[in-house]
Amino acid sequence: MSIFEYNGSALIAMVGKNCFAIASDRRLGVQLQTIATDFQRIYKIHDKLYIGLSGLATDAQTLYQRLVFRHKLYQLREERDMKPETFASLVSAILYEKRFGPYFCQPVIAGLGDDDKPFICTMDSIGAKELAKDFVVAGTASESLYGACESMYKPDMEPEELFETISQALLSSVDRDCLSGWGGHVFVVTPTEVIERTLKGRMD
Repeated sequence: MSIFEYNGSALIAMVGKNCFAIASDRRLGVQLQTIATDFQRIYKIHDKLYIGLSGLATDAQTLYQRLVFRHKLYQLREERDMKPETFASLVSAILYEKRFGPYFCQPVIAGLGDDDKPFICTMDSIGAKELAKDFVVAGTASESLYGACESMYKPDMEPEELFETISQALLSSVDRDCLSGWGGHVFVVTPTEVIERTLKGRMD
């Protein structure tokens, strides 16, 4: 078993019309043994920027603390929040710094940039970015997530439709992966509000 699969995870970010959604499962496991069913994988950087961290849970928490520290330094120096593109470059640089002993994490970054244009990207454990205009996925359930998102996604969805699409994609995908699941956590971010919802999924 790969170290990336040790705790199990499923993450998606999806773009809508001037909004985005980011969703994760809630299972924390040690291989096939479930430890917790309310694990948080999506972290808020600021009101319009979120990061999801799949992979090894301990590395994800360490990396998140480093990112919060670097973002606070940026806020103090620049007196403004970081743009999603800038933040993606920061995450990439931090991961590449440690390329010979990497954080076992695959981040998914989602944010609203200038003119409330949604930005999403993912990267591997050493910071190689993969940008997308529709959706990005990560985690042990990523293969089935790709299939579900390919069949359900359509451009320019309104927030409610986007929520429904990302939720159905997540729930149907984690059913096909025994290392992730046990419900879901969804954030839908628009220029004016953040909608946070918890999904109830199969508990087996």
